[in-house]
Amino acid sequence: MARFLILWCSNPAAPWPTSPQESLKLNERMWAGIDNLMKKGEVKEFGFFADGRSGYGIGEGETADTFRNVSMYLPYIHCEVHEIIPYEKGKEIIRAVLKAAAQG
Repeated sequence: MARFLILWCSNPAAPWPTSPQESLKLNERMWAGIDNLMKKGEVKEFGFFADGRSGYGIGEGETADTFRNVSMYLPYIHCEVHEIIPYEKGKEIIRAVLKAAAQG
């Protein structure tokens, strides 16, 4: 199962509501979506950065599921998604590449 680091930020060009009531309604819908993804185990961790308009998530699953999950928040939220290669696996790959280059 793949793990992903998702860096998100609000899109200032999105059609954000102008009234506090509508803004609250939109945020409640987005938070309910994150809550649901956490219950399903597709989002393991989610947080906000101190700037008040960005944050991060840690997701697990298939790439297509992560793509679907981040797409649910367009156009309000932009996401930068990075697949995480575990440290030991990364070492193994780099070691193999360097050994092959040294032999060849």
